[in-house]
Amino acid sequence: MRAADVTAAEVALVVEKARFSREETVRLIQIAKVGHFASSFSCSEILAALYYGVMRLRRGEPDWPGRDRFLFGKGHAAAGLYPLLVDWGFFERETLDGYTRLGNPLGDHPDMSRVPGIDFSSGSLGHALSAGLGMALGGRLGGSDFRVFVLLGDGELHEGQVWEAALSAAHHGVSNLVAIVDRNEFSLDGKVDDVIGIEPLVDKWRAFGWETHEVDGHDVRALLGTLRGVADDTDRERPALVVA
Repeated sequence: MRAADVTAAEVALVVEKARFSREETVRLIQIAKVGHFASSFSCSEILAALYYGVMRLRRGEPDWPGRDRFLFGKGHAAAGLYPLLVDWGFFERETLDGYTRLGNPLGDHPDMSRVPGIDFSSGSLGHALSAGLGMALGGRLGGSDFRVFVLLGDGELHEGQVWEAALSAAHHGVSNLVAIVDRNEFSLDGKVDDVIGIEPLVDKWRAFGWETHEVDGHDVRALLGTLRGVADDTDRERPALVVA
């Protein structure tokens, strides 16, 4: 895979949207009086790169059948995603102002049955890659060309179901599936590798049969080039992993 070319304007747009995500995260958590600042901040550039430089979406059409799918494994960082969905016209900005309030659809974790633009509900970590694999296989069986992106927390890799899905995806050669690990090194219980060590991370996924890449998750030009290069690689015959 060759990293895609990225223009200065594209970098500037992603930087702007990542900043917007962070500023709104602060505002929303102030409304809720509780939340996950660090979890949202650590993936701001990843979310912005996906939504403004990689994924195929249509403004105002969250249910467009041809859209790329996004599954937020580390869904407790949803405060950083909701503002981007509003920016895409998937629901009204006023909905953000009632974040986590009684009757509002926006919870601490995203709910696919209540929030336009959410492709899979989160809450119990570890399920997103399995669901993403199912979507990718379904797309392939149905003759659709959409891609499926799954963002995982590194603490989430303690869940055995992640590795079952990884084995299955490689076995079936699901090339329209891209997993991204937000390697911020911390989970709720402390440092990820103090709880259960997950290194050598890239080597493990490669041994499971995935094409693997590693990039600085806050270097927008490198991140955007890597994610776009992976997503647009039509010659790949297996799933791809990016450790950010």
